[in-house]
Formats: sequence, C-alpha cells, structure tokens
Amino acid sequence: MAQDLKLFSPGPVLVEDSVRNALLHRDICHRSKEFEELLTALQRKILTLFNADESYYSVVVSGSGTSANETVLSSLFQKPDDTALLISNGVFGERLEEILLKYRVPIRKIDTAWGERPDLKEVETALKECPEITAIVMVFHETSTGMINPVHEVGELSKTYGKIFFVDSVSAAGGQNVDVADNHIDITTSVGGKCVGAYPGSAYICARESLLRSITEEQCKNVYLNLYKHYHVAKKSHQTPNTPNITLFWALDAALDNIIAEGVSNRAARYASNAGILRKGMKEMGLKFLLEDHMANTVTSVFLPEGMELAAFLADMEADHYVLYPGKGKYLEMNMFQVANMGAISAMDCYAFLDCLRGKLKK
Repeated sequence: MAQDLKLFSPGPVLVEDSVRNALLHRDICHRSKEFEELLTALQRKILTLFNADESYYSVVVSGSGTSANETVLSSLFQKPDDTALLISNGVFGERLEEILLKYRVPIRKIDTAWGERPDLKEVETALKECPEITAIVMVFHETSTGMINPVHEVGELSKTYGKIFFVDSVSAAGGQNVDVADNHIDITTSVGGKCVGAYPGSAYICARESLLRSITEEQCKNVYLNLYKHYHVAKKSHQTPNTPNITLFWALDAALDNIIAEGVSNRAARYASNAGILRKGMKEMGLKFLLEDHMANTVTSVFLPEGMELAAFLADMEADHYVLYPGKGKYLEMNMFQVANMGAISAMDCYAFLDCLRGKLKK
C-alpha cells in the first residue's frame, strides 16, 4: 500500500479518524427528523466556532467556501446603487471582487498590494466620501500570502459608520479567534475543509439574525445560493432549500465536535505553536519569508533559494509524501511556496517535515 501523503497545504487537509469514520454513517433521507436534528446541532456548533451569541444564526450550504461567499454577496444588496467597500490584498479578495462584479454590485475598492496591510485611513476616507456604501467586504486570512488582515480595526469602523461588515473567514475559522461579536462582524463564511479539519464541500454562514430577517426574496439574485431561502427554510422547518450533501454534514459535525472538545482558542493556540516550530526551523535553514508580521497561525509563505527550480522541488517533496502549495500570481515566478499546518498535523509531523526539507536543501 502506498504511504499516505502529508498535506502541508492550505486545504484540503488531513482529517482525524473520527471525521473520516463519520463518512460511514448509515444512509438517511434528508427530509427526515434525523437530518433535521443533525442540521440543528450543526447550527449550534457553528455559533460556538465563531463565539457568537444568541443574536446570531447560522445556515449550512452544500458547496465550497466560494459558494458561501457567493450566497452572501448575491443576496446582501437591496438597491441598485448599494455599494460594496471592498478591501482587497490578495487572490481571495480578488475572488470577492469577481463575485460582486458578476452580480453588478457597485464597488469602491481599497486596492492594496499583495502582502501589504490595508491603509485604515483610506478605508475611513472611503466611508466618509461615499454614502452609498452599505457593506464593507474583506477577507480575514488572505491565504495567498498567509496574512491576517485588520478585521478588528475595520469592524470598529463599520460600527462607527453604521455599515454591514462581511468577512470571508474561509481560511480563518478554527485557526484564528474570529469572534464575530468582538470584531463587529455582521456576517461571515467558512467551510469544513480548512482549519476546522473536515472536508471540502460543507460550507456555512454565520450572521446577525436581524440582518437575515431584513433580506427579501426579491433582492436575492441566485436560485441555489439564495440566502433568503436558506435562512427561512432552516428557520421554519430545520431543513435546507435543496438536497444537501448529507455525508459531509456528518463529517463537519464530527470535526466541530473535535474543536469544541479541544476549545476554539486552544485549537488556534496549537496551530500557532506548530507554525512556530515550522518557522523557527525554516529560518534556521536560511529560508526567507514573504511576511515578517501579521502572519496567520496556519500558513507560511517561503521563498526557495536561488538556483532551485520550484516545480522540481515540489515534486521531490511529494515523492517523500509531503504536499506543499506553489505560490500564486507574481510570487510563483519568484519561487515562493507555502507550508500550511491546518488539519490533523502534529508537532512531531512538523519536525519530520523539517528533517525532510533540510535534506532537500542540502542536496
């Protein structure tokens, strides 16, 4: 039997046995009481993940993290001139822009270079100058660089200026302390196959229920990814509006149980500790990082030394069962690769990875 791969990549991730075994749950009908109990339990656990109080409500969407983002952004804006203030500094900020453009939402953009922090003064100026802005849109953990964006500071501005605050937490939930209330987040998204430690395809949304109640059926511009339908069907009958991927619901439920048992803050601290092991080891090897601060607990962007060819290096690492991500955009041409420690990766796994990497660099 081939040796299992070690996924040091930012999704999909390695999962715990309890999550994998959850896929073997007996078949059930999605219109059964058992499914309704499963969905209701998932909704409660999602609120715990985000440290949300009783003023928040959650729904589950069968699809990737992008499907949850599209559900929100295709449903959030009521009037034709309602404008999104988009804060973008990486490929996933650009993904949010792509969705907004597809649904013809007017955009005021804070366009920051990849790997750089957004200018909060520029954000506040835009809020002052453009009264049509109804929502601020940004990414919590910009995975393309591994940067944590200033969500708390922007949340404070959203509260001051009375704007809806939408945060893409796809690569942050379970890996960072997102805390929707403390960060004044009105609506956020994530997915199982990242820091939560489940599989791709089980996405979810956590939002202030007052916001969900304010959304009308007419303003939603998608049939399947329709936030009005997801909220009202879940609220009325503990169901999803369309046939869900039930198997992945069981796996997500098991993964959330693992996080809650460990403690959300403890999980984030463990991820940070493992990232510290990796960064210390790579720095001792003389490797250079893209970022020096504001680094996520789960992704490190690293430059390969001159003279080494990235594709060959990645293939060589995979031959030894370690899967890494190549950099995106201009960083791919600069021989950048990414080391992630999401999912079921232990401290011992990190040390073993460093031993393998050290051997490749010496060779």
